[in-house]
Amino acid sequence: MKNILKRIEKDRRNIICGAPEGVDATVLAALAAEAGTRDVLMVARDAERAQRLADALSFFAPEAHVVEFPAWDCLPYDRVSPNAAVAGARLSALATLAARAPGENPVVVLTTAGALLQRVPPHEAFADLRRALKPGDHVATEELARFLTRAGYHRIGTVMEPGDFAMRGDIIDIFPPGAEQPYRLDLFGDEVEQIRAFDPLTQRSSGKRDSALLTPASEVLLDEDTIARFRSGWRDLFGASQGNDPVYEAASSGNRISGLEHWLPLFYDRLEPITAYLCDPVMVLDHRVSDARDARLETIRDHYDHRREDRTGHLEDEAPTYRPVPPERLYLSELAWENLFADSLKVELSPFAEAAAGDAIVLEAGGRAGHDFAPERQRGDINLFDEVARHIAGRQKENKRVLLSGLTSGSRNRLVRLLQEHGAHEAAPVETWPDAEELAPSTVAAAVLELERGFETLDLAVITEQDILGDRITRPSRKRTKRDAERFLTEASQLAEGDLVVHVEHGIGRFDGLQTLMLGEAPHDCLRLIYADGDKLFVPVENLELLSRYGASEGNLHLDKLGSASWQSRRARLKDRITEMAGELLKIAAERKLKAGPQMRLVPGLYNEFCARFPYQETDDQEKAIEEVIEDLGSGRAMDRLVCGDVGFGKTEVALRAAFVAVMAGYQVAVVVPTTLLARQHHATFEARFAGLPVRIAQLSRFVTAKEAKAAKEGVDSGQVDIVVGTHALLAKDMHFKNLGLLIIDEEQHFGVGHKERLKQLKADVHVLTLTATPIPRTLQMSLVGVKDLSLIATAPVDRLAVRTFVSPFDSVTLREAIRREQLRGGQCYFVCPRISDLERNHQRLKELVPEARFAVANGQMPPKELETIMGAFYDGEIDVLISTTIVESGLDIPNVNTMIVFRADMFGLSQLYQLRGRIGRSKARAYAYLTLPPGKKVTPTALRRLEVLSSLDTLGAGFSIASHDLDIRGAGNLLGTEQSGHIREVGVELYQQMLEEAVAALRAEREGGVAATNRTWTPEINVGTAVLIPEEYVRDLDVRMGLYRRIAALEDREEIENLRVELDDRFGEPPVEVENLLEIIGIKALCRTAGIAKLDAGTGGGIVTFRDDTFVNPGGLVDWIASQAGTVKLRPDMRIVATRNWAKVEARLAGTRDLAQALAGIAANAPAQAAQ
Repeated sequence: MKNILKRIEKDRRNIICGAPEGVDATVLAALAAEAGTRDVLMVARDAERAQRLADALSFFAPEAHVVEFPAWDCLPYDRVSPNAAVAGARLSALATLAARAPGENPVVVLTTAGALLQRVPPHEAFADLRRALKPGDHVATEELARFLTRAGYHRIGTVMEPGDFAMRGDIIDIFPPGAEQPYRLDLFGDEVEQIRAFDPLTQRSSGKRDSALLTPASEVLLDEDTIARFRSGWRDLFGASQGNDPVYEAASSGNRISGLEHWLPLFYDRLEPITAYLCDPVMVLDHRVSDARDARLETIRDHYDHRREDRTGHLEDEAPTYRPVPPERLYLSELAWENLFADSLKVELSPFAEAAAGDAIVLEAGGRAGHDFAPERQRGDINLFDEVARHIAGRQKENKRVLLSGLTSGSRNRLVRLLQEHGAHEAAPVETWPDAEELAPSTVAAAVLELERGFETLDLAVITEQDILGDRITRPSRKRTKRDAERFLTEASQLAEGDLVVHVEHGIGRFDGLQTLMLGEAPHDCLRLIYADGDKLFVPVENLELLSRYGASEGNLHLDKLGSASWQSRRARLKDRITEMAGELLKIAAERKLKAGPQMRLVPGLYNEFCARFPYQETDDQEKAIEEVIEDLGSGRAMDRLVCGDVGFGKTEVALRAAFVAVMAGYQVAVVVPTTLLARQHHATFEARFAGLPVRIAQLSRFVTAKEAKAAKEGVDSGQVDIVVGTHALLAKDMHFKNLGLLIIDEEQHFGVGHKERLKQLKADVHVLTLTATPIPRTLQMSLVGVKDLSLIATAPVDRLAVRTFVSPFDSVTLREAIRREQLRGGQCYFVCPRISDLERNHQRLKELVPEARFAVANGQMPPKELETIMGAFYDGEIDVLISTTIVESGLDIPNVNTMIVFRADMFGLSQLYQLRGRIGRSKARAYAYLTLPPGKKVTPTALRRLEVLSSLDTLGAGFSIASHDLDIRGAGNLLGTEQSGHIREVGVELYQQMLEEAVAALRAEREGGVAATNRTWTPEINVGTAVLIPEEYVRDLDVRMGLYRRIAALEDREEIENLRVELDDRFGEPPVEVENLLEIIGIKALCRTAGIAKLDAGTGGGIVTFRDDTFVNPGGLVDWIASQAGTVKLRPDMRIVATRNWAKVEARLAGTRDLAQALAGIAANAPAQAAQ
């Protein structure tokens, strides 16, 4: 469209019709080009629509300056603040707009009806809170700290989220809202020496920056003036405070409290609409935006009325009384909205053709909805991609340029490949619309564009991925390595005082804190452990690997007694049993390698079409697992692969693709599941994915009639049924398969002994794919490599972590609205309690709060039939809210459940909370998790830390590592047999895994004639007489310090040590000599372990080496080396080595000790094979 502004008038209604989604972006681009120095304000219906518009604008008008201004993503009059990312986007927009002179840098502002209704602080409030720093600038650190605090930043130990800042001597970390990454300022005195960006997950720098722009981090600015204004405004509205309102108390003392933004009008003389920040804007209104405005105003009024009525505040577990600000002070009224547009040039968009009505000016954009291929998808007699290729050819004959859009570059490239296989013409990838215009008319332009549906204009036809394949679910995901996530989690969930730990030599004790002891004349950080009868044990920080977390809940656990033989005998007994188990595992592995299996080759063309039906973007782990399974199927050797990943991480897709390959190769597939509900769910999934293909799928469970069961069995016997999904009914004696090629077992550990025997018979010479949702820790995974073929899906799917998580006191109004909102959009809720005793009380309370909802109570102690009936009704949508214990943690995959309320979230572990939250957020609907805390009751710092970590994982995307990391909830999984959980109780989770890993490695080495990896259940003792610690003035935060100690103790080679040294320098500045000593000693320890050195004492005159068990693996080499040392090294009769050296200086002592250990490690490494064994 051209000359729009010349054809519309200020005092009349202006409508641009024929502007469906996609075309509207081209209209906006044209308006922005014509507006000159004026701004353009686009008001969308909702946030998703605004996001798609922003994406389309970046494609069609890449040169336009677009500013996004979202609404708060919390409820009106909520107790929680808006999400940090949303608040950051709003503040970044306000700061950008406030910094302009009139008519300067015109912008296109994309906002929503909800955001426009909400008033904002006056633009002069932010005028002096935008600060640019560059190298060479002079900064007074205390003045900068005051500036950041006033601008709404939180001062914390480690910067992770927008609005955080940390100061560590000459290093200042700041995460401004709107910035892609936080900044790290290196100061020299008061001068900024350099500015670097860094990754909040790894805390490592990612590159230098020329400048850092600091913008406000909160719409509430706390200084003397705003606090005085707040106190006065509060008294005028609500009367004098009685001293029991946390909001008034926090704001009055200059502290921020969650949800403070909802009292925004009290901090300023006035609030303004966002239009006050704009220059004579052209207003563009989305189709049906007035409906969105009316719905939002009704919600605001409803919440305000509820808050006014809700004066109870006396119930147990209830938050204090809420005092809401009148709506007209925080939001625009309907009249104020109309007045906003009265004096502006206003344009309405409509996707339909509109007839001229009254004095309205109607312009035609010439667009209409594109072709939806839903009918072609349903028909089994035609090929979908042939039809799409035919459609493209038809549009090109009409002289229209064809643009094909995918939601990701991967899906775009797959579509192009499929269409070319089906006769479509040449296609070329493009980044923007100007790139597409440069292509030849006959070339299909292929772009990454987040459009819901395609459209057509006079000269353009856009076909989207959804048009062809149906609804897709995708979001851009930040790429993370598993190692990054583990590093973050090691620090995030450090040992807390009171945690149970296991010392390899002394057994189970309780961690009691960090203490600095003087060893000789040098300070040394040690962990203090308490044992039975109050005995204390001090463990030097460099020997931290001798400790492991115990794991499981305490119950009747007794601490071990120092010096007693009980622990050693328990450990020895267990070691024998573990060695036996390792032998069994290796025997199974050896037998499996000799077994032949049917060879299955995939058909590339058909397979690609089947893959394209998957509505998600595959994760890297998922793709790797699929490749491994398909390779196994074609190898000619019987597959026995375990695919491990949390529910919803994409295991079923791996099974579907394996089933497709098997069926297309002419074999039958059996899918065995432990429950009838899972059988029904898998059957529905398989039916949907194989629709339109010549594949017959049957189900065998209690949900099918006797007649259907008989027909299914006959079909399996005759070969007419290709895939059968069922419970243990599939294992019955009368089940006969004509040509079974693939057996898929879901959650094998849930089957009884008899069923497992029958499974073993079925497994004889077919491919077996086992799926489990139990997380496998990295150590256990390593021990099983080669024993079982293992595929670990450790990456959360795209959009899985986009669950909006609120941590707040239990508040009946918020929870009632959460349940009602979910009901209104046709969804369901989980209400999870930590104890069975909480269920009935909360059931009664919820029935009173939301009488219109349908509730059911479920817990693991119910009879199985009753529990299955309730879960079946919930799965079928007959129940709105399921009130349960943590049984939902490993429950069904129900995409319709998108709200979860966790009662007393402080009583759950980190892994458990993560697992629970993973049950929601599986569809296109936005998911909400409410983690409630007891108001007025003290929550332990550890519990609060867990909740903070969980909230920060929204943005950090650490994914599945958290589930396998925090094992105090689920243990290591039942992968090796039922006996395992008893063993774990004896020595704790981490030590059990370590012992198993070492047993498997030792036995394998013995059988293959190699050398077993050095075991880590002993540690060398090194005394060098130097200070070994991380000084408090270097890393002030105790939690961060403990996390670093845990990471340092796990370092294994020189490269890892150097990487950590670089990171420490990056994060905290140059490491002091005590830290350098610590890292050096960790390096020496690794060499000592290789050399079998149990103890190394170094002093000013040299060192004494004591070997483990008084033996050395290469005696001949040792004698030769001693002879070469010109009399400075002697071997004593007690097998100790004495090296005479001049090590008066500490640096010389450390370097000499390292050289000595390195020499002995080299000799040990060159031991003859017989000696090594």
